[in-house]
Amino acid sequence: MNLAIVHSRARSGVRAPEVRVEVHLGGGLPSMSIVGLPAAAVREAKDRVRAALQSSQLEFPARRITVNLAPADLPKDGGRFDLPIALGILAASGQIPQQALADTEFMGELGLTGELRAVDGALPATLAATAAGRSLVLPGANGPEAALAGRARVTTARTLLEVCAALKGHKSLPRAQAHAATATACGPDLADVRGQAHARRALEIAAAGSHHLLFLGPPGCGKSMLASRLPGLLPPQTDDEALESAAIVSAAGRGHGPGDDAARAWGIRPFRAPHHSASAVALVGGGSLPRPGEVSLAHNGVLFLDELPEWSRSALEVLREPLESGTVTVSRAARSIEFPARFQLVAAMNPCPCGWAGDASGRCRCSEESVDRYRARVSGPLLDRIDLHVEVSRLSPGELRMAAPPAESSAAVAGRVAGARQRQLDRAGKANAQLGPAEMRETCSLSDHDQRLLDTAADRLRLSARSVHRVLRVARTIADLGDSEGIVTAHLTEAIGYRRSDRGVPAA
Repeated sequence: MNLAIVHSRARSGVRAPEVRVEVHLGGGLPSMSIVGLPAAAVREAKDRVRAALQSSQLEFPARRITVNLAPADLPKDGGRFDLPIALGILAASGQIPQQALADTEFMGELGLTGELRAVDGALPATLAATAAGRSLVLPGANGPEAALAGRARVTTARTLLEVCAALKGHKSLPRAQAHAATATACGPDLADVRGQAHARRALEIAAAGSHHLLFLGPPGCGKSMLASRLPGLLPPQTDDEALESAAIVSAAGRGHGPGDDAARAWGIRPFRAPHHSASAVALVGGGSLPRPGEVSLAHNGVLFLDELPEWSRSALEVLREPLESGTVTVSRAARSIEFPARFQLVAAMNPCPCGWAGDASGRCRCSEESVDRYRARVSGPLLDRIDLHVEVSRLSPGELRMAAPPAESSAAVAGRVAGARQRQLDRAGKANAQLGPAEMRETCSLSDHDQRLLDTAADRLRLSARSVHRVLRVARTIADLGDSEGIVTAHLTEAIGYRRSDRGVPAA
């Protein structure tokens, strides 16, 4: 038979749609063509496959070879189709049995010597193949990542010859194995922070309720130091959350930054801190073949944006959608791809261009106009979506020496955070920051006195309806940290305090 069909997977966001690799050997002058919307890397597969077959002492047929990657309207990229194309040629020419290909999917890039090299998106492909009831053969380097899928039937090979020997029944391929030891979080400890009791408290509230947080203060006061401690306060990832995060890292591919090994990053809450020169596409994802951006790589973790007014306005405004919905939709002419992006935003900014407005040293010389222009770089709607606005004061060297080291470490605070988060999950099945209007009516009820207090605060601080809802969610989190059944006045007043600004930052 001159026709063979091999099953594989493409990459489309964090999904892995099925691709049928159809190989036909026909008459005519020897040639090879690949059709089915292939990208440049896929079109180049014909040269890699030819060299790999010849280096492996296998026959490359002197026939007219047509390779169709179906469906034809799905873009195909990368070297993932090298192995299925090679196997299709071997099966169509009778060098391996075609029936051995029926219930198995194949992915892998071929080197000119016939070795198999790792490909991007192995974990989403493993999950999709398992759902389709098929086993999967991958390069050995993708084995630890694919093993994260649990009971998936995944085997690995080092070379094309090993795959051929297994298909002929001469040997069996090894099962994919996870790394011997799963990585554990060992981030910086909150005990390193001297003073800053107000900021530490805000950090605990943010961790407990999954709230967004803005630190405002002069240079060197500890904003970045505080932000880097947040992942250590968050509850451990569930298995579902860890699998989601690992799938995003896998789909993003190699070279996107620290932690691009999905297997070694298993279970660790991501902490992404892109530079303020990053573009909007780098933040939310995109490209001709869209890949996840920083907001998706921070899914189930923390996204830290330092020097917030220094970011371009276009980059900041694209954050509105994921902050509200927890997803990002990248639209192209032919299709739209959705990436998960439920993260905690921690932002930091200076109070003025020089950074010293309001400091006791009196060194700031910025005009009122320049201060207003600087703060206007961050739009009101974006600030409106940040739950906690916290001022961080600079401590003098003398105050730092006199400040006693905090008694509580990250582990101690994380214990309270875990208890508060569990109460939220038992009550509503989600963190307080994600409560909808109907759920808030049930869990965030106020007494008549507290309702009048909130109405007065909303009028004086010019709070929008969204801001009022965020105040209530924060108050509910404070109540959960205090193991309180309902919101009382102390909880509400503390929550309102996180929407104020003594330095004139625009109140949302």
